[in-house]
Amino acid sequence: MTAALLEQYRERIRTELDRVVDFWLKYSHDEEHGGFFNCLGKDGKVYDELKYVWLQGRQVWMYSRLYRTMERFHKPEILEAAKSGAAFLQKFARVQASSGPGKCAFCLTRDGRVVKVQRTIFSECFYVIAMDELSRITQDKDMQADAESMMDQLIFWVQTDSSGLGRPQLPGDPPVNSMAVPMMLLCLVDQLTEGRTDVAEKYKDLSGWCVERILQHIQRDGKAILENVTLNGKELPGCQGRLQNPGHALEAGWFLLQYAMTKGDMQLQKTAVDKFMEIPFHTGWDKQHGGLFYFLDVDGHCPTQLEWNMKLWWPHCEALIAYLMAYSHIREPVLLDRFKQIYDYTFRHFSDEEHGEWFGYLSRQGEVVLDFKGGPFKGFFHVPRCLYMCEKLLDGLLEKQDS
Repeated sequence: MTAALLEQYRERIRTELDRVVDFWLKYSHDEEHGGFFNCLGKDGKVYDELKYVWLQGRQVWMYSRLYRTMERFHKPEILEAAKSGAAFLQKFARVQASSGPGKCAFCLTRDGRVVKVQRTIFSECFYVIAMDELSRITQDKDMQADAESMMDQLIFWVQTDSSGLGRPQLPGDPPVNSMAVPMMLLCLVDQLTEGRTDVAEKYKDLSGWCVERILQHIQRDGKAILENVTLNGKELPGCQGRLQNPGHALEAGWFLLQYAMTKGDMQLQKTAVDKFMEIPFHTGWDKQHGGLFYFLDVDGHCPTQLEWNMKLWWPHCEALIAYLMAYSHIREPVLLDRFKQIYDYTFRHFSDEEHGEWFGYLSRQGEVVLDFKGGPFKGFFHVPRCLYMCEKLLDGLLEKQDS
């Protein structure tokens, strides 16, 4: 019975991944200027020509990963698209600074002129994974070195001197440990060190630092995961300190589980599941309408984020990965039950049977509120990464069933 169910999941997920890839191959490529159109309507029509650097990087990474690791995507058009995106990024993404190496832009015009720079690290993070993943296919040592150079700059900004990000340190706004930062750096270490012992040695201490910082977000005597804490792991006052993001905690859960499995750390594996999956699932699942809330307040106040009770695509993507990975490793039936619950909601509400791809933004009741397929924050990343990883996990589970 379980094998039949897993096979059913795999076939639907495989078909869905093919449809998602086809959507972006068909509609997103800019043949004139290179790179990708990010702002696509429900039927794939471009409604804005602005190009978002973090989404360009994500699309290069996703195309490259599919090309490198899944035989059916080993197609010339996918590799050429990845190369086009990488060339666009290398030519236009970096913003020249009067001193220091400069940041990556957040947003560019269609032909590569800078529109906006954010005072965060995320454009740079996705630049890193894009260049590293593509370099594994092309064997371009300069591209790999480019990725490592940007990584080293990120580490400097995060651990030594953040002034290069351009954010002034104001007396009433002390530095905080935002979970997104150590999560992202842990993801980058995993990317850069795959199969490269010399690089793994270079960044061996960073992954431990990231895990330590992520674990600081376990608060309230182990009963809550909070999005922001002080630099020494204490709860912050006010709305910022009470903020919960269930999808982000679930994503941290599978990051930690993946890391713990490589290290053989059983306690960390248990923490990843019990704290970073089960707690946000139980607190974040809408028992009335189904789906995961976007934001919550740990004390039950109304969150100040206007979209707090909406159902967004990416938390459900992260939840699917988290619970299928946990089940694949631990084999507790309740973990597969969680996956089924999230799967049923996700495929019923987000997938667009008519045009392909997924809607990203639903009301609390599960109705489509924003019907575009790509925008400043939604690109070719969370959906295909989720489907890709779930297909791989299901392949592994079914192989073990047959053996």
